[in-house]
Amino acid sequence: MAPAVAGNAIAAAVAAAGAVVAWRVRRSAYRRERAAAIVRRAPLATAVVALYAAVALLGSIAWTDPVAPGTVARPRSLIDRCFPADFGERSYSAPLAAAEFYGGAPLAHPGSHLLGTDILGRDVLQLALGGARVALLIGGVTSALAIPLALLFGVTAGYYGRRVDDLVFFVLSTLASMPSLLLLVALVMVLGRGTFQVCIALAVTSWVDFCRLARGETLKLRELDYVQAARALGVSDFRILWRHVLPNLSHLVVITLVLTFSRLVLSEAILSWLGVGIDGSWGQMIDQARDELARDPIIGWNLGAASVALFGLILAVNRVGDAVRDVLDPRTAREHA
Repeated sequence: MAPAVAGNAIAAAVAAAGAVVAWRVRRSAYRRERAAAIVRRAPLATAVVALYAAVALLGSIAWTDPVAPGTVARPRSLIDRCFPADFGERSYSAPLAAAEFYGGAPLAHPGSHLLGTDILGRDVLQLALGGARVALLIGGVTSALAIPLALLFGVTAGYYGRRVDDLVFFVLSTLASMPSLLLLVALVMVLGRGTFQVCIALAVTSWVDFCRLARGETLKLRELDYVQAARALGVSDFRILWRHVLPNLSHLVVITLVLTFSRLVLSEAILSWLGVGIDGSWGQMIDQARDELARDPIIGWNLGAASVALFGLILAVNRVGDAVRDVLDPRTAREHA
């Protein structure tokens, strides 16, 4: 039950966060205008991302049905409940087939597997829909860990400078000098292959670039007239950072969040290719299907479903990221005005 409870808690937290964001956008005319501009620039991509988010949310809400004593039951999500509980087959079956791919034995659910089944007889469409939850979980949780960490160190180093800046820059240089993929694999092997452990490993290896950006922007902001005036009036450093520096970094936070999402999802796919990914992810589906291309005849529906789902999410997120950058970045906003 622990995975189901954790998934339900994450789904509730995401839904609450989305409600708070929607409420804040509705209360501000400026935010409403910016949100509408983003949707106008990328309407199809925004709809696709919203669809992926809805599928991921439905795949996170799960509970266990009562079973007979001595029977092991597993939680079934709302996505799983769209399919019969005994929807599996014995092995491969082609899309919409009535018989097994090997042997020709009749299927338990003939003509019902829209994208066929994998080597274990699992419905490929059901697996592909479940992979959306892992992808958005990796991107969301990792960003929630990495961006605050990068802001903390980057803003502190840029504002205070001197020894604090030297220390932070030393840490950044040390991490940047290590091969990121090898460091990522090493962290996963040490922490474990759980979803949260992989998120921590990805966060450790992905906060450096944004930390450098936040540091550089803070170095510029601390020299501006209104910051100097606040210092002269005796305003505390914490208040200056909270009221003057961080608000001017908000557009960078949003842009970084959107543009790094795809890199994080692809990183998990690479981990799965190396055998240290997360169960149920598209990367794991691709890894399990790589030997299927050597079969005769070729079995490509498992690989194709995962690849198309991954490509669709990455393309849509990148398109939305371009729209967010155009709307929120002051330089590009002036160019498109």
